[in-house]
Amino acid sequence: MYPDLFPVFVTGNANKLKEVKAILSAGGNPIEIASRALDIPEIQGSTQEVAIDKCRRAAELLGGPCITEDTALCFEALKGLPGPYIKYFLADLGHEGLNSLLVGFPTKAAWALCTFAYSAGPGSDPILFEGRTDGSIVRARGPGVFGWDAVFEPAGTGLTYAEMPADQKNKLSHRYKALEKLREYLHSLN
Repeated sequence: MYPDLFPVFVTGNANKLKEVKAILSAGGNPIEIASRALDIPEIQGSTQEVAIDKCRRAAELLGGPCITEDTALCFEALKGLPGPYIKYFLADLGHEGLNSLLVGFPTKAAWALCTFAYSAGPGSDPILFEGRTDGSIVRARGPGVFGWDAVFEPAGTGLTYAEMPADQKNKLSHRYKALEKLREYLHSLN
């Protein structure tokens, strides 16, 4: 299974692919992945339900092992929304609009949640690996080229993800935390 075939990371997001490859290739146990963009419609549901469904569909389309990823940005004041729908909120509202959602609320606390799903292939139940980083929503700072990075400031850093050098972000992000769990699992298959 895994020793002969590297899992395919299904994404059409070049920034996400670059970040995932950088994280997985670092350290003492590097993982190589291939990537492929597939058009997979997302169901509505929790982050976990979305991740499982997307991974099942991807494994069927690829006919082999795959990895999918879903990221959520959750506002405490909105009881976890926008959550897995952050991509759509950001597209319609922009960074300023995300801040506007919290006007009048006593907290700007938020958490970034990354869920990777791994499937050994068609018919195999996906396994989830989650990472969470707590922080807050702030006015946009730093380059606005990678999603909502410019408005999320991880707790205790004083910087938004967008202001951080890639190597700093890649050592503390929600994506890093989830990928470390995935890396450990993939190495256990050998």
